[in-house]
Amino acid sequence: MKLFCIGRNYAKHAEELNNKIPDEPLVFMKPPTALLKPKQQFFYPDFTSDLHHEIELVVKIGKNGKHIQPKFAFDYVNEVSVGIDFTARDIQQKLKEKGHSWEIAKAFDQSAPIGKFISAKEIEHWESIQIELRVNGKVKQSGNTSQLLFPIPYLIHYISTFFTLQTGDLIYTGTPSGVGPVSINDHLEGFLNNQKLLDLVVQ
Repeated sequence: MKLFCIGRNYAKHAEELNNKIPDEPLVFMKPPTALLKPKQQFFYPDFTSDLHHEIELVVKIGKNGKHIQPKFAFDYVNEVSVGIDFTARDIQQKLKEKGHSWEIAKAFDQSAPIGKFISAKEIEHWESIQIELRVNGKVKQSGNTSQLLFPIPYLIHYISTFFTLQTGDLIYTGTPSGVGPVSINDHLEGFLNNQKLLDLVVQ
């Protein structure tokens, strides 16, 4: 299983972190040990003091594919959910200043909580999926796939140009604006089209 993540796929999120809007997908990966499944506990890492939440729509690949054309992309998606790309922002900033890669800040153990999956057949309008993150009951992030700089079909096409997509691979498709710090005992809830799929308390 591979975990692909897309950075800066919402313009307002790129702007809030003073990053340039990309002209092609910014792809990075997390190892399988980053995945945190529903009902597993998440513990605040002791190597950061500025851990940020980033809610994302996540698609699961249902069959192997290579060089997938955008018009066939959804034939390769069998399930969908929401997930969090936890980021050690203080570490990431230091790495960026040195021109280094982000793995330590982005791909550490349990950095990719995932919600419950629903069948892709339940999605009627892929171009207008609403995702939302609430922290302690307050909406912190809200976004819609209509705002993606690079839509899901193009992401699948782009990634499969370089990597063979395999059954069970996950694609975290990018986070909307509103990212921010979390603290121990914070309650995080992730929603897809008003359906709660992710429920997590920071330990």
